[in-house]
Amino acid sequence: MLPPTAVFYFPWEVKSLGEGKSVRTFGRLSCYEADESRASLSCHHASKEHKVFVHTLFVEPFNPIIGAQYLVLGETESYEGFGVMIRARVLNCVDGVNIALLQKAIEGQRSFFRERERKDGGSQTTRYHR
Repeated sequence: MLPPTAVFYFPWEVKSLGEGKSVRTFGRLSCYEADESRASLSCHHASKEHKVFVHTLFVEPFNPIIGAQYLVLGETESYEGFGVMIRARVLNCVDGVNIALLQKAIEGQRSFFRERERKDGGSQTTRYHR
């Protein structure tokens, strides 16, 4: 059985998610601890720095580039001392991606899914973030 479709979340939204959600998010690689199979992605929003912690065991070995933009796809899990951590299934370097445009695309996708659900009269259950 396949896991549910991963929904795009902004890095500042990941902390509020529960365990077991399939998510996609992005951020700048700020730290990588190979011995712990753990990385942290950071992103600035509303004059605050937000961190997303990523468990990298399933994507190792990989060549980390500190300061580069990464896109992560995985499942959320509780991790003592960190809160929510993403167990990465995919971790891609996407350096050069226009982050402002990516954020705009995510908002556009959310708007599309909201509109589609509204037109369906809410008869279908959706997994998409509102």
